[in-house]
Amino acid sequence: MQFLMMTTDSGSTPPTPELYAAMGKLIEEMTQAGVLLATGAFDPRSKVHVQNQGGKITVTDGPFTEAKEGIIGFALMEAKSLEQALEYSKKFWEVGGDGAGDIYPVIDPG
Repeated sequence: MQFLMMTTDSGSTPPTPELYAAMGKLIEEMTQAGVLLATGAFDPRSKVHVQNQGGKITVTDGPFTEAKEGIIGFALMEAKSLEQALEYSKKFWEVGGDGAGDIYPVIDPG
């Protein structure tokens, strides 16, 4: 099963070089173990919002006032269960410190 962990901007302090190094080590370990499939970070100040309502598509450029609640990063993980995905998520938070996020099961279209 795959799970998408998304991290939201909680207004915490910017990452330090030490945090980047520790997170890089964890990412490498989890990638080599086959648990971590992909990771990435976003700049919430430059997002673009796309909406389709009644066949009318609108595009709105950021920044948005709610940027502090925006998604700033993600990790796509392979796990046997939600419980195992939560354990992996805890490893990220132990390294990353204060913050918040959500975990979504990825639905297999097949």
